[in-house]
Amino acid sequence: MTDPGVERTILAAWRIEQPRLLANLARMLRDVPLAEELVQEALMAALETWPRTGPPDRPGAWLMATAKRRALDHLRRDRMLARKHRALARTLEVEEQSMPDFDEALDDDIGDERLRLIFTACHPVLSREARAALTLRMICGLTTEEIARAFLQTEMAVGQRITRAKRTLSDSGLSYETPHGEARAARMGSVLEVVYLIFNEGYAATRGGDWMRPQLCHEALRLGRILTAIAPREPEAYGLLALMELNASRAAAREDAEGRPILLMDQDRQRWDLLQIRRGLLALAKAQALGGSTGLYALQAAIVACHARAARPEATDWARISELYRQLAARWPSPVVELNRAIAVGFAEGPAAGLAIVETLRDDPALRRYHLLPSVRGDLLYRLGRLEEARAEFLRGAALAGNERERAFLEGRATALA
Repeated sequence: MTDPGVERTILAAWRIEQPRLLANLARMLRDVPLAEELVQEALMAALETWPRTGPPDRPGAWLMATAKRRALDHLRRDRMLARKHRALARTLEVEEQSMPDFDEALDDDIGDERLRLIFTACHPVLSREARAALTLRMICGLTTEEIARAFLQTEMAVGQRITRAKRTLSDSGLSYETPHGEARAARMGSVLEVVYLIFNEGYAATRGGDWMRPQLCHEALRLGRILTAIAPREPEAYGLLALMELNASRAAAREDAEGRPILLMDQDRQRWDLLQIRRGLLALAKAQALGGSTGLYALQAAIVACHARAARPEATDWARISELYRQLAARWPSPVVELNRAIAVGFAEGPAAGLAIVETLRDDPALRRYHLLPSVRGDLLYRLGRLEEARAEFLRGAALAGNERERAFLEGRATALA
């Protein structure tokens, strides 16, 4: 059995080094999916070797050397490779110190390995959904299940999409690149979506015993700040950053000392991060000044800003939030947006009005396995005094919840009504 300490060391080293390994191999091989496979093989080799030998002094160098050997083996095995691949194989045999400095050779103003990879994978040769799914799985390390939840689709459908996207990238001969000008602008929407989905998985984890995954939130915020720096005239980059900053400002108040979720209206607002709120409001103002007040992320940020500005729960401007959700639903129709609008209407106009919206969503195929639908319906029924119906909905939501904390929370609400 692997020593847990060694295993943690391996996984920590891999998380740190994976973007650089993937970037270097992608440049050398001109094949991002193949590079990802070889990086995974290097990780498996570490899991097999390090428990016996102990972690090396330079884990990143060990992983890189292993991945390069696997790449060389791959190139040697395939005798039908083109001449450029034979040249690449010879390049891989050259001593490390004699290799060219790829970083200096890149015409790159991004300056971040992971973000360069995201831009590469978000190529227009793929569909929008395929870009996001492939990038989240291959570069950001999310599981197929986590990605399926983000898209409200089945794991099988998402898995097939990722497989097809990898094949398309390989067949297209697409190389690791740093797009500029119109090429970058064409990919920006997909890149913003990927960063947002990373943040969402960190903010409310799909699986596991922790409700939040702070490292994903921090990574998404880091990438969002870089995006505003390299695209200073892109309003949606600022809108996304505002949305993430404002949501993240509540992190310390979203769970109790035991890690149990705390609903927004029950949170101790003294624990909200005022500095992060100010950063979020500034980013939102920038997005609006650039003409992006009705953008997808700016509208959502404006909604969260209403909560951030309310010192007390009863001071929340629910009428304004309802109107912003109406605008959001009109521009980007989505059953999840409608579900959130139902919550806002339930506070602005009363639970019966909110429930009327929820009832129109109960047969929506996209929400059939979405645990927040019965959870929201249960809360509205509870506020209407229909306690037995509310209890049944909380139990149904708990059965659908993948995260252990959310499941226990909903079960607790049902037990309280027993």
